[in-house]
Amino acid sequence: MSTNATSRLGWYARRAAQMSPAEVAWRVRDQAVRAAWSPRQVTRQQLARTPDVVVGRELTFTAVLPPGTAAQVPAEARRQVLEVADRLLRGEWEALGVLRTDLVRPDWFRDPVTGLRSDPDKYAFRVDHRSQEKVGNVKQVWELSRLHHLTLLATAWFLSQDERYARRVADHLRSWWRENPFLSGVHWTSGIELGIRLISLAWIRRLLADWPGVADLFERDALAVRQIRWHQRYLAAFPSRGSSANNHVIAEAAGQLVASCAFPWFRESERWRRDSALLLERELIRNTFPSGIGRELASDYQCFVAELGFAAAVEAEASGHPLNQVTWDRLGAMADSAAAMLDERLRPPRQGDSDEGCGLLLDAPAANRWPSLLALADALVGRLDWWPRPAADAGSVIAGALAGGRHQVEGRPGQRPSRFADAGVTLLRTSGENEIWCRCDGGPHGYLSIAAHAHADALSVEVRYAGIDILADPGTYCYHGEREWRSYFRSTIAHNTAELDGQSQSSERGPFMWARHAQAREVEVIDDGDIARWTAEHSGYASLDPPALHRRSVLLDRASRSLDIIDEIEGSHQVRLAFHFGPEVHVELDGSSAVLKWPQAGTPGAAQLELPGVLHWSLHRGETDPILGWYSPGLGRRVPAYTLLGRGYCALGAPLATRLEFLEIGTSPRPVLSWGISDARLREAPEIRAEA
Repeated sequence: MSTNATSRLGWYARRAAQMSPAEVAWRVRDQAVRAAWSPRQVTRQQLARTPDVVVGRELTFTAVLPPGTAAQVPAEARRQVLEVADRLLRGEWEALGVLRTDLVRPDWFRDPVTGLRSDPDKYAFRVDHRSQEKVGNVKQVWELSRLHHLTLLATAWFLSQDERYARRVADHLRSWWRENPFLSGVHWTSGIELGIRLISLAWIRRLLADWPGVADLFERDALAVRQIRWHQRYLAAFPSRGSSANNHVIAEAAGQLVASCAFPWFRESERWRRDSALLLERELIRNTFPSGIGRELASDYQCFVAELGFAAAVEAEASGHPLNQVTWDRLGAMADSAAAMLDERLRPPRQGDSDEGCGLLLDAPAANRWPSLLALADALVGRLDWWPRPAADAGSVIAGALAGGRHQVEGRPGQRPSRFADAGVTLLRTSGENEIWCRCDGGPHGYLSIAAHAHADALSVEVRYAGIDILADPGTYCYHGEREWRSYFRSTIAHNTAELDGQSQSSERGPFMWARHAQAREVEVIDDGDIARWTAEHSGYASLDPPALHRRSVLLDRASRSLDIIDEIEGSHQVRLAFHFGPEVHVELDGSSAVLKWPQAGTPGAAQLELPGVLHWSLHRGETDPILGWYSPGLGRRVPAYTLLGRGYCALGAPLATRLEFLEIGTSPRPVLSWGISDARLREAPEIRAEA
């Protein structure tokens, strides 16, 4: 047996160990159905032998935008859309950090990172999309076929009536139809991709509604109609379930619902609409906490899921089949919690995985999609008084016009919340200029048995000053192909927390699978004027010998603009305490004290970091053996950044005290507070000794 085959069998065995017996039975049946569907594959050769035909029956597209919608789009948003659209006409498009220049006539199967090209004629369920050796970086390959670049071009036509944009959309769509027939190649291997593609197709058709060639591109073209039906047949037959029912099932249900409402052309359309609406209503509630925080505890996936939910809800409303009030209430909670978590620069937390996923793109692409989400939510459910005020953009104006008005959502918070107890997320922050923003992680590890997008980051903190990453979450960097890097960016040592005995708090079984989950709980949260204090603990080291409990307290003193972090570890163990910094921060270490400066940032500043003197501290940046000192600004991108690492050996009752104090230029740091732990105890704790 080949190494690859052995590896795949091992993966399936580990994956099965995370499933219930019912899920195992369902997956066995699912694999049997996939094998049985092999004769249904349509190849490119078969399509080439089929003459172009026009649909013989009358099909119509009725979910069009109200007259005058284009004129309501702000001038700046219009300018940005047309600017990006003009670059697209030249073949330029940036996807997941890679600038492509080949989009005049794109190759739908070529990975621009590795140069590899997957087999477009292989039966989809025999394509190993997890193998970079066979398909390249599959995220890059899939991203283009989500067709976001075509919704952008369609928006450009809608705003300008420039024929060039519509013709390019038509060229690319007809190319995609021909090159990707049913069940042929990598673009039929994952339901989430089909769901997002259907949303794009519905909006392309809507935005081009007044273009003379649009009916010939869609409802009069037999291949286009077949493609729309093929996508929906696939989603109806192969939904994500069990331990895979995370954001994937939301995208699948949303795509099916949007398509069955926008293209109700098939005998199954009504059944598909009912089933997908029920699935979306059920899974949106399951995938989110009542507070609105996503249960995957991967911040950017909350934005992604909310976008998908709003897109589906708007489509259902426009078709006369509105989703239930519970769903709208949860979408409102997702928007409110998103608004509450943003820092002063409207940047979200960086907790857990992020693949920069987008549910629907009608505006110029932006690295931070959260302001667009809030603008969309404002158009659909209304902003609250305490929300930040992002500008309206093309997406919010156009989707709001289709919705026809705001949906009423009850029970929303009257002031900005700082704690989301059900998710274990607490924000300690100052008000006014140069905000100190601190996210504390005291919740579950992730969602479902595999917790696919979680990181081993229990009790980690993420600290910003005026929106600048000071104590930084490292990000994600990669999903496929670079296993060592994938493991590092998810590990405990890559986060601002403590690692014991060289082990992560949670143990991984694969790039999207965790075997043991650290469970954290918040013990106390107090916010009283100048002082805010958070305490939590986690069980991730209960399996050590002896068992260990990590408890952390964080205190924000608003008057002194300082943060104190106290770590207490039960049990005698080797400890590594890590603090990671954003790429704009320069660090100088002197013993157990560090000076932090960010002179080139938009808001320059400095801070003093007093570290536990009983640990041996070292400074790292951009290292690969072992990996340490990296920051990922987005998927596929990593840059060197400073990391401070303290090593030592601790026993019960020996606290580790760290103080971060933000300085005005020319001032000196204040003495370290001890929170009721005596200074003598901190200085003289013999149970902790430094390791060289």
